[in-house]
Amino acid sequence: MKWQSIFIASLIIMLIRSPSASFAEKGGDAKVKLRLLETTDLHMFLANYNYYQMKTDNTVGLVKTASLIKQARKEVKNTLLFDNGDFLQGNPLGDYIAKTPSVRVHPAIRAFNLLNYDSITLGNHEFNYGLPFLNRVLSQAKMPIINANIYYPDSNKHYYQPYVILKRMLEDAMGTKHLIKIGVIGFVPPQITQWDKEHLYGKVETRSIVETAKQYVPIMKQQGADVIIALAHSGISNERYKPGLENTANFLTRVDGIDVVFAGHAHRLFPSPSYAAEKHVNIKNGTINGKPVVMAGSFGSHLGVIDLDLTYKQSKWTITDAKASLRPIADDKGNTLTETNQALFNAIKPEHEATIAYINQPVGKTRAPIHSFFALVQDDSSIQIVANAQRWYVNQALQDKTFNKYKGIPILSASAPFKAGGRGGASYYTDIEAGTLTIKDIADIYAYPNTLQAVLINGKQLKEWLEMSAGQFEQIDPSTKGEQNLINPNFRSYNFDVIDGVQYQIDVTQPAKYDYKEQLIHQKTSRIINLTYKGKPVTSHQKFIVATNNYRANSHTFPGVSKGAVILQTPDEIRQILMDYISQLQTINLSADNNWSLASVYGNAIPIFYSSSKAQKYANSLNNITYLGPSSAGFAKYSLNLKKS
Repeated sequence: MKWQSIFIASLIIMLIRSPSASFAEKGGDAKVKLRLLETTDLHMFLANYNYYQMKTDNTVGLVKTASLIKQARKEVKNTLLFDNGDFLQGNPLGDYIAKTPSVRVHPAIRAFNLLNYDSITLGNHEFNYGLPFLNRVLSQAKMPIINANIYYPDSNKHYYQPYVILKRMLEDAMGTKHLIKIGVIGFVPPQITQWDKEHLYGKVETRSIVETAKQYVPIMKQQGADVIIALAHSGISNERYKPGLENTANFLTRVDGIDVVFAGHAHRLFPSPSYAAEKHVNIKNGTINGKPVVMAGSFGSHLGVIDLDLTYKQSKWTITDAKASLRPIADDKGNTLTETNQALFNAIKPEHEATIAYINQPVGKTRAPIHSFFALVQDDSSIQIVANAQRWYVNQALQDKTFNKYKGIPILSASAPFKAGGRGGASYYTDIEAGTLTIKDIADIYAYPNTLQAVLINGKQLKEWLEMSAGQFEQIDPSTKGEQNLINPNFRSYNFDVIDGVQYQIDVTQPAKYDYKEQLIHQKTSRIINLTYKGKPVTSHQKFIVATNNYRANSHTFPGVSKGAVILQTPDEIRQILMDYISQLQTINLSADNNWSLASVYGNAIPIFYSSSKAQKYANSLNNITYLGPSSAGFAKYSLNLKKS
């Protein structure tokens, strides 16, 4: 029986030898197809549901994307699934869970566990509720959580696991299995320490994405990674590269050793025609600098798919072909293309239903509708209510004797239209009917869990703050006839701060002083005109206290704000302040005070902008806005009358 034992042992050794090496020794090349799948920027849209409008929405939801995941897995033998961050915050479900510590396993993590994600990374919004909450949630995950560019302060110790090397037995067309090591490394915008300063200051520090990649990719190679994937919660930039850049996905394709880049953060789609003109981009194959890249939008609207052909030759695995693509859950008209994954929906159903009950609690009443359809082109009630509540709160807070030295300084209030279409789509607007106001309406008005702060600035800094905000407008040429776009599509609406308490106009015939990246581009220009306080011109040295959110108050780059001094930091969320303000009033009859406007324009130019097609009903009652007709994806075109009367 000894020879039988020897034979069996030899057979076992042959079976566990590297199949790739065995195949290569016979003169052939082993070939494996590997499919990589990405979700990104889910923002707690786990269910196919709009909590603001209280109805099913089949254009969003991981329960819909999950069906695409299931189908994509059925089509091939080898798949891996990743999430690219921003999954914890973004809608009332996320806020409800953050306020409900009794929930044992966070529904987002429960969903990831159920769908068998292979690894996930972190986005900037993961930190909105603080590190203790985040770390408790992450401890519930069954897959590796990775991030390479967050460190403990003043050390080289990573706060999270920087990368993972997944060992997977992948099957070729003949059914032979091959051990392939897949390295996965994660990155977050280094700006998180500014954006969530109150949560992160003194607790973590961040480092540049590309430089961190260059440091750790060689180490991953040394540890045997055959393929290296970057999970970059970072968009695609057309800027000149510099360390610390926020959007770096395209620059990561230049890092030697990185084979695949998953992008996110920008809520955009890649591959898509909008990137066709960019350098080194192949839209057909979904590559940048020859490497596959995918960015799957937001809210579960798309599944990102990257298909790789791996060939084993000369004792290593090589990518011989790669293609990136996107799979939508709905068509451009909002018609669903996928079924709902019922198992996943059932897994999150308790929290989903509890959220609906929570957000339907009444707060007060409004006698007039509140919407943000035209918030980018004229003063707006959805911004006015936030400005009023913030000033009300700060005025009370400064009554404390510790703030005696600030007595008599005017209190202003800065707020911005968060829900104003753009990359959020034609349904991404505040739209509240007259009647009872509920918690969901407050979340509809103010989309983020920001806290309130107050900044001390002077008149010169105030003007620079407003000049930066005025960068959202394109320059209108009054000597040119016909339609001209009024809104710069690259400018984020949350950077269009309206400062209430002063009066001013914006001259859009002048070039912008600052661009959407907060960079000075025209030093001598001035769009802000007729800036006054109580009818008198604002002077350079005049002092003001501005109520704003923590995101803005802690910015080191936003013009005007960055030169000011934070004098009040509160733990109170602006949404809660809004609820308290409305509760004490009981009923509001809100209208914008029109403290700002666009200056009149001579000539025959027709400034146009895009808003939801639903805004038509409000445009019909306005003298200065005209509905011009439908556009694409639920948007419509409108004109704004700026002619001198």
